[in-house]
Amino acid sequence: MLGGKRILLIIGGGIAAYKALDLIRRLRERGASVTPVLTRAAEEFVTPLSVAALAGNKLYRDLFDLTDEAEMGHIELSRSADLIVVAPATADLMAKMAHGFAGDLASTLLLATDTPVLVAPAMNVRMWDHPASVRNRALLAEDGIRFVGPNDGTMACGEFGPGRMSEPLEIVAAVEAALADGPLKGRRILVTSGPTHEPIDPVRYIANRSSGAQGTAIAAALSGLGAEVIFVTGPADVPPPDGVTVIKVDTARQMLEAVQNALPADAAIFAAAVADWRVASASDQKMKKTAGALPVLEFAENPDILATVSQMTEGRPPLVVGFAAETTDVVAHATAKRARKGCDWIVANDVSPATGIMGGNENAVILISDDGPEEWPRMTKDQVARRLANRLVEALTA
Repeated sequence: MLGGKRILLIIGGGIAAYKALDLIRRLRERGASVTPVLTRAAEEFVTPLSVAALAGNKLYRDLFDLTDEAEMGHIELSRSADLIVVAPATADLMAKMAHGFAGDLASTLLLATDTPVLVAPAMNVRMWDHPASVRNRALLAEDGIRFVGPNDGTMACGEFGPGRMSEPLEIVAAVEAALADGPLKGRRILVTSGPTHEPIDPVRYIANRSSGAQGTAIAAALSGLGAEVIFVTGPADVPPPDGVTVIKVDTARQMLEAVQNALPADAAIFAAAVADWRVASASDQKMKKTAGALPVLEFAENPDILATVSQMTEGRPPLVVGFAAETTDVVAHATAKRARKGCDWIVANDVSPATGIMGGNENAVILISDDGPEEWPRMTKDQVARRLANRLVEALTA
């Protein structure tokens, strides 16, 4: 799939730089040509000789190299690739990208390019969660930068959490998705998936039975058609698909914030099963069981993510798709929900226990639009996803 594709690989300075060596090998196995660019900090973790030897290509390090400037200036180098991959993308490098700094070769290439860019972040969990990094990620996403990862895991510093760079094969899948030729190439689509967990105390929460399988299948189908997919997921049972930008959340309020930060988009599909309520005052300590006494929980209404996006006056995606999981009067309730929320389509299904759909491998849906209800036969969730993705193609390319 990557035969003949030209990848400009910028290796940032972090312990995850060692994975870039395997990434180069994996990309070349698939027929890609890799031109490496090494930052000064990256040279503290991998040697220029090892990177150049694996790439089988000249390695670039210096911004002011007169020979390189005569043969191939940094402007040409930044635009001669089919895709620029930054792996690892450190907090420092992402900050430079977000704010337009160009003090070295890597940042200058990224500022001077009109080539698509894919970044694989890698940093300490506290750096990843810092408000400055959150702002920078939002700016980069708004600029059209694609993300792969980071994953949750143990850091070199001993801490655990988000910030671990995606594995080489995950990055390869994201590269393939970014370069995929398909009817949705150049389209940015937001997909939400999974349940939300609303805390009662540090060990208990309110949730539902959603596995996240349908939303995951939809994201994979859209990515396979060439779309850039922003995948906002709650704590789902199934892993997120490869080749998409994954944003993990726990609560409804976190999901709304992630969705707002991910906009603008050409379409938004809200397949997540968001909890309607949360505990108004969740305890910061485990609630103790007391004989003869039951706790009293006061509830507050969660934000309505589908309605919020559907009713936006500025920046609303041209196509907004909601889901309606019903147990009775499916068409009537879903039709009313579509009108109430203001979305374009509703994908409705019967999740009563007898159907086996909630948490199962199959689905039977009814697509409700301006044309009325359209009942689809029962099929696997992957088949539902592909059929829905093809309908998006028709709507977005008409």
